[in-house]
Amino acid sequence: MNTEAEKSRRSNFPLRGVAATGIGSRTFILSYLGSVLTAVGALMLLPLIPLWVYHESARHAISVFTFLLPAAAALTLGLILQKKIPLRTPSVSDAMVITALGWFVICLVGAVPFMIGLHKSFIDALFESVSGFTTTGITVFEGLDAMPRCILFWRSFIQWIGGLGILTFFLAVTFRGGSASATLFGAEGHKIGSARPVPGIFHTVRVLWGIYILFTVAGFAVFRLGGQSGFDALNHSLTCISTGGFSPHDESIGYYAAHRYAHAGFIEYATIFFMLAGGMNFLVHYRVLRGRIGTLVRDFEMRWFWAIIIFATALIMMDHYIHHPLKGAAMGETPQGVLRASLFQVSSLITSTGFATKDINTAFFSALGRQIFFMLMVVGGCVGSTAGGIKVLRLGILVEMFKTQLFRITAPRRAASAVVVRGKIISSMEIERIGSLFCNWLMLIAAGAGITALFSDLNAWQALSGMASAVGNMGPFFFSVHKMASLSWVIKATYVMGMLAGRLEILPIAILFSRAAWK
Repeated sequence: MNTEAEKSRRSNFPLRGVAATGIGSRTFILSYLGSVLTAVGALMLLPLIPLWVYHESARHAISVFTFLLPAAAALTLGLILQKKIPLRTPSVSDAMVITALGWFVICLVGAVPFMIGLHKSFIDALFESVSGFTTTGITVFEGLDAMPRCILFWRSFIQWIGGLGILTFFLAVTFRGGSASATLFGAEGHKIGSARPVPGIFHTVRVLWGIYILFTVAGFAVFRLGGQSGFDALNHSLTCISTGGFSPHDESIGYYAAHRYAHAGFIEYATIFFMLAGGMNFLVHYRVLRGRIGTLVRDFEMRWFWAIIIFATALIMMDHYIHHPLKGAAMGETPQGVLRASLFQVSSLITSTGFATKDINTAFFSALGRQIFFMLMVVGGCVGSTAGGIKVLRLGILVEMFKTQLFRITAPRRAASAVVVRGKIISSMEIERIGSLFCNWLMLIAAGAGITALFSDLNAWQALSGMASAVGNMGPFFFSVHKMASLSWVIKATYVMGMLAGRLEILPIAILFSRAAWK
């Protein structure tokens, strides 16, 4: 008997209406997780290339099993789940559960090489893996310059994978389309109305990854031109456009000036360019590549983006000269050097990359500069970018909402008073969503800061900066990496949840722990 239900049972994407009830109705989620595990398991074999090229087994006593074992486990489990459990089109809540669980599972798998190869504790390995995949860039690893290059490459590569999202990568490599892709794409993407560059989810994902790869290749070429080694250029090209910020050097981008590279200034300006590219909406890149260069300055969000960068850079330079009026002449400091250092750090923070040429805890940046950095940690980059934060567009909408409230007070009662952005009225549902997200964002930072203060000897400002960096997927904070590495596992676990919540914009993580979503 060939009924519709029987056809649906044998199909990869059965009809939504014939889904089974009870616990078994949610097992299809495991099949999606299996697909993601298979893709990441295959990618985990790539670090074996630098392991072989640089003879890591002899130099660092690191085994091929560092990557081979977790890769084999992920591939085997992923293929079994895909074969044994059929797929079906997920609902919106199902897609958010898949998204949250997918990120948890992949971060767990990605942590295994750190435990095997570096003998790190589970919490430190998981912390580094989550920081990598979420492109946060907070590290608990010290002595990066002496680490095996296969491990350094894996740190950079997981940031590159996570830049546009693990599920968008999964959709791209599996050529999966249809309504299931649309639901998954929406669950992982930024929760705000945003146009797509082309019709169709698969074509959108393909265009986004095409632009992403183009910037990655261009970054590699430019960094090589600036004098970086091939390995450094590869790592920085991966972590720059993904706005991740992991570097193979403890001194980050400041390594090149400290070691007197001839083109250290060029490298810093190149890094600024690619950080800003990663922090911009990829739809803007698409339009620019198609000849609409004016989008860079005419778009509502881009005007806010450039204004914040210019204003913050000017304030930091002014603050530096007010507090250090004679330092320039005494230390050989030039206005161009102060401009470059200020612009670099502003670009690094507004794009949530986290690269540094000067430690933000040094005297170069006074109190006002650090306050500006903290605000940039909360704001972040543009919607549709690889950056973290609440996003510049949302900040702009919140300001427009305030202006609208002022207008309603002073204007006649019958006057139209809608919030208009880009020539379109922002719906009340979207406004409620933005307000809710912003409120929960601040509450999450406050809660994490409280836990940090409770379980450490950090002061209030340091505790607040640590959680703000985690939730904003930023990287920098107002204490040392050594101190971060020594914090309690309770704080590190809190930051892990903060990094995941920030990357997925809270909702999928909240849904995962909601009883209603599992009924």
